[in-house]
Amino acid sequence: MGICVIGLNYKSALLDVREQLVFSRGEALSVLNNSSEFFGGCEIVLLSTCNRTEIYIACDGDAAPDSVRVIEYLLQQKSLSQPVQDVSAIMPHIFMYKDLAAVEHLFFVVSGLDSMLLGEVQIAGQVKLAYQLALEAGTVGALFNRLFQAALKTAKQVTNETELHKHRVSLPSIAVVDFALQVFERLDDKRVLVLGAGEMGRETLQYLCEYGAKNITISNRSIDKAELLAVEFGGKVVDWSGRFDVLAEADLVISATGASDYVVMLSDFQRIALKRGKRALLILDLAAPRDFEKTIGELGNVYLYSIDDLEEACMRNRAGRERETPKAKLIAQRNANEFMRWLSYRPGAIVIRKLREQLEGLKDVEVERLFNKLSDLNEREKAEIIYSFERFTGKILHLPLSSLRDESKNGEQNTLLKALARLFRINE
Repeated sequence: MGICVIGLNYKSALLDVREQLVFSRGEALSVLNNSSEFFGGCEIVLLSTCNRTEIYIACDGDAAPDSVRVIEYLLQQKSLSQPVQDVSAIMPHIFMYKDLAAVEHLFFVVSGLDSMLLGEVQIAGQVKLAYQLALEAGTVGALFNRLFQAALKTAKQVTNETELHKHRVSLPSIAVVDFALQVFERLDDKRVLVLGAGEMGRETLQYLCEYGAKNITISNRSIDKAELLAVEFGGKVVDWSGRFDVLAEADLVISATGASDYVVMLSDFQRIALKRGKRALLILDLAAPRDFEKTIGELGNVYLYSIDDLEEACMRNRAGRERETPKAKLIAQRNANEFMRWLSYRPGAIVIRKLREQLEGLKDVEVERLFNKLSDLNEREKAEIIYSFERFTGKILHLPLSSLRDESKNGEQNTLLKALARLFRINE
């Protein structure tokens, strides 16, 4: 049985190409539910994120599916409002890996080794969801069950045995964990103000909540966006013009607006400084250009860090991840090779099982015939006869099955396997 993966990712295609093959959960389920018409009895898992769309296929025989036809099928299932008429426009961006290369690719992907952000942890969850969706659709069999369980186990192993994921490299994660938690021992009793409701603000809120922040106020020029984030993360909303009142009471401010000029100037801050008294304030300015005027950081009890300060931490952490990459890759490669050994041995295991079942059946027939002929045997004598038959059967099987196992481990069992199956009519 052959395994292949066909798809495209951030390395092979720009966003305008990738987005033509991005599937929502419902669309992916439709692809899987309709796959039998196109793929026959193949096992299928479809992984689709903003950075990659990959379809994993396992079919009988060594011949891989035609990649052009697979992409055509995916485009048809996508039902684009403006479908690509010429699939050749997409094909230069498509990759295909087979067998060991396909398995190794999956193990790299699930471990965060093939991600735009090296070591990202979200991808393992996305692979798990893709696998569970295929289970729901019934397009996963014994082989892909084994493969994707092994992949998810590999991701955990990389997490536990390396420090690849311990070096944070996103600005929001560094802002909260490497800066805020170094100043404050806890966040659950701190008053937090988040300025900005874009993607950076949203990711920051995720980390704030993860590490215990409860008293959160969000302010944004578009109050509708702020309200959506407040509902999602359990925060409060203040109108943009009221941000200074909240700033006067805050312990921690994280600012990530898209403004082209300062949103808090020195003169603004000086007006609220008396209200603050001597309470310390930590400001993490993630915006470029800056949201807070630089000279605010020169005031007493104010600790202001800009995106440049956080970028230095990012660079150190990226270097840390890169040092861990060879170790993580070795784990993934070792597990991929182990899976392929299992796969190469699998046909032999099936033949062995069927041969055992065949001989067990013959043994049972002969034992019953003998017991019918020797009706005066007691239970002890019967047990001894059964034991002798089983030993005899085992000795007959031992040498040929040992040879088959040895050949299977070397990936060279096909000739012996076919001969054994033919001699004992296993296929029949």
